[in-house]
Amino acid sequence: MVTKLKRQTRIKEILLSQTIANQEKLVDLLEAEGIEITQATLSRDFAEMGVTRVSGDNGIHYIMNPSEAGSHIAKVIGFEILSVAHNESMIVVRTLAGRAQGVAFYFDRLNKQEILGTVAGDDTVLVIPDKHKNLNNIISFIKELMMNVPKQKLIQGE
Repeated sequence: MVTKLKRQTRIKEILLSQTIANQEKLVDLLEAEGIEITQATLSRDFAEMGVTRVSGDNGIHYIMNPSEAGSHIAKVIGFEILSVAHNESMIVVRTLAGRAQGVAFYFDRLNKQEILGTVAGDDTVLVIPDKHKNLNNIISFIKELMMNVPKQKLIQGE
């Protein structure tokens, strides 16, 4: 079974590489790749991902709304982060089992100059700030991701 994050990532890839005029075509493309999806689920994914239908040079088609793109991933990442702790130079992010690599990948793809890099294990991500003075900015960003989900989380290292 394909996870929601993987399915939505594939939907995004398809929408960015092809002109999709209707949901049925996208359902067919996904099913050809072994991703079973109903049109109702696709509609929910579109709403979460900020996909909109526009009229352009290629006729009516679906696009990723630039103002919404990425917000659905941030919500998923927020659910996967359990806690954040730090010392004077590095940040440790605890995640759900098996999700550290996805969280690290998300942080890396943000291309935030404050993040020099990440190292991921199974349930732990080491976030390395580019400068000591940026440590608190990164921690605030991670805490904001965590707060945008409706569940309690333990935040350490304050």
